[in-house]
Amino acid sequence: MGVLLTLSISPVDMGKVIGRSGNTAKAIRTLLRVVGMKNNARVNLKINEPEGGMRPERSTTKSVDEAMEDLKI
Repeated sequence: MGVLLTLSISPVDMGKVIGRSGNTAKAIRTLLRVVGMKNNARVNLKINEPEGGMRPERSTTKSVDEAMEDLKI
């Protein structure tokens, strides 16, 4: 019936590929559908969720002083 593209990515890059509210993933799927329509094929994208969940562990929170020192203000 069509073409299924499977995308496997690392947990660190998962947020970049999906984007806010899934907008980036929706845009990628829309572009693939357009390419498919031009070639008389149905193209779908499956994004494999990495093991261990979608969100990588965050580092510890910095104090205001540490953040200001990073900014060199």
